[in-house]
Amino acid sequence: MAALRPLLATERLSRSFGGLKAVDNVDFCLAEGETRALIGPNGAGKTTLVSLICGRMPASTGRVLLEGRDISRLPAHKRVRQGIAYTFQITSIFANLSVLDNVALAAQRQFLDERSSSRGRVEQISLDALAQVGLAPYALQRAGSLSYGHQRLVEVAMGLALRPRLLILDEPTQGLSDGEIETFIALIRAVGEFTTVLLIEHNMDVVMALAERITVMDQGRVLAEGTRDEIRANPAVQRAYLGSVR
Repeated sequence: MAALRPLLATERLSRSFGGLKAVDNVDFCLAEGETRALIGPNGAGKTTLVSLICGRMPASTGRVLLEGRDISRLPAHKRVRQGIAYTFQITSIFANLSVLDNVALAAQRQFLDERSSSRGRVEQISLDALAQVGLAPYALQRAGSLSYGHQRLVEVAMGLALRPRLLILDEPTQGLSDGEIETFIALIRAVGEFTTVLLIEHNMDVVMALAERITVMDQGRVLAEGTRDEIRANPAVQRAYLGSVR
């Protein structure tokens, strides 16, 4: 069961691009330990919202709070150090590096303020992350030679290597086979035992299998929020989104 203590919150968070408000005064609260899904039609503002949360772009107005502390002015790499990890919608691995080296590059971010970090320590963290996603046997293989599904799992391992308090996954099952999706669901259930997960996902079977609560966005705003059953039964959500999703 998710803890009641808020881990992350936004207050009247907005981002404008010219005359378009991609995120419009969003108040959002994520409890420590929960797995939350963020859903909505294309262009609803989901990826922009998580980009504001993780610092990949600045907000036009509003604040981002981590355990009540305002982190709105922190750049992305410092938010990583605060425990926020984000995997991209499009794979962003270094294809010519080994799987282990890709994950090690992420793991090293934890030690940027140290004069020296133990190579063995970084390697062990990386191997542990690969073991969590089932890719330890591929550690020395060139990352670009993996299947697309395995490349997505490398990205998840890179996020886990940061030992995050909040793991944000943007469309992680895009392009995966049915078997790979089943493996992913099992993985995130295991990850959810020790960290908070925010999942942007269009596959409603994945959402319903994983999310304790669901936030629905439409036109840059939060349209609805609730449990799986509450979201399924919400007429506004059905009109805006669920009616068009198989």
